[in-house]
Amino acid sequence: MAQLRRDYDSFVKLDTEILVAGPETPETFRDYWQKHDLPFVGLPDPEHRVLKLYGQEVKLFKLGRLPAQMLIDRTGKVRFVHYGHSMADIPPNEEILHLIETQL
Repeated sequence: MAQLRRDYDSFVKLDTEILVAGPETPETFRDYWQKHDLPFVGLPDPEHRVLKLYGQEVKLFKLGRLPAQMLIDRTGKVRFVHYGHSMADIPPNEEILHLIETQL
């Protein structure tokens, strides 16, 4: 999430909202967001509803949910999906910003 925070202004300039869904409870999310002063939306998903909707993988031997990044346009159409194979497998912000500029 530090990567997203670092370039948050670049996403805003492209009229793009960042939403991070995670398996924690609402209280845990609130505390984490306040502690780290995150500027984007956090969505607690302790029942894994969002995870199931978008096919995000859970690997118990790899600390739970694997990273997944998606670009969803204003109509709700998924335009890009990247499912990580490890916790470090996250596309760089530059790649995501380029996709937004050229495809959305």
